[in-house]
Amino acid sequence: MASIEASFRKLRPEWNGVVPTEVFFDEANRIVNKSKNSDVTLRVMGGVGIALHCPNERSFAQKLGRLVDGKQEYTDLDFAGLLKQRNKLVDFFTGQLGYAKRRTTISTSVSQRQIYYHPDGYFTVDVMMDKLLIANHPIDFRARLEIDPLTITPADLLLEKIQMWESFSEKDLKDCLLLIKAHKVSDEGEGADTINSKYIAELLSEDWGFYHTATTNLKKIASVVESLDDRGQEVHIDPARVSSGEREEITGKIVEGLLRAIEDHPKSLGWRVRSKLGTKKKWYKDVETPQTVGDFGIWRLKEISK
Repeated sequence: MASIEASFRKLRPEWNGVVPTEVFFDEANRIVNKSKNSDVTLRVMGGVGIALHCPNERSFAQKLGRLVDGKQEYTDLDFAGLLKQRNKLVDFFTGQLGYAKRRTTISTSVSQRQIYYHPDGYFTVDVMMDKLLIANHPIDFRARLEIDPLTITPADLLLEKIQMWESFSEKDLKDCLLLIKAHKVSDEGEGADTINSKYIAELLSEDWGFYHTATTNLKKIASVVESLDDRGQEVHIDPARVSSGEREEITGKIVEGLLRAIEDHPKSLGWRVRSKLGTKKKWYKDVETPQTVGDFGIWRLKEISK
């Protein structure tokens, strides 16, 4: 994500250098609502998208303490859009919203990505068009972009996080915990309060690499929750703030809901053939480097600390 030079930021004095969470929520809502009157399709992704889909769990989110550098909860906004609306998106953000577009680079042009700067430098906005290509396991969201009126679906919000092999971070862990806590897991459709386990299982049954990454992350998330009394300090979660009932609820949804659905779903021939090679052959796409993600994210850091 592009950074904003401090000299160009016009933060309100009462914020003390920290952009309030509500500003991210309000601006994400404003952008999506305004886009619907501008013949542009946008849906919120990422941590803000997850929080917006979990409005009744703000107290639980606060228990998790999702703070970047110990300061603010979020640093940017992420949106999913459509490549066929590429030019309209530029007109929408720059003409109607007053954002400044970052100059196109090889990275942004090849990856179907646009980056914009908030008019007052509050944060950057990242727009991924058609697919999440800057990922260890790319996700195509074109056919699913209009299922939910504000964000990508809960299933896609979860997949966006658990596709990370190299850079899964503490904030991603906490985003997953919040999303799973706030939604039921079901194979019966895309309800607003539902993570569609059938869709996830079907998608992963076609791609062994994505399956391996996703299930590994889900198992590790469940393990952290189950051993939170011992490992809470590692992920900066106070075990006293997360009840045994909340822990059981989350691990149950992961193990009995998501992982069982994934394992039980029939696998394609291509999946079965690729599974025989396992991790002897690289199964994910390179995105980041050890220098940019702190030596491969939270799982790697925790392995070192043991």
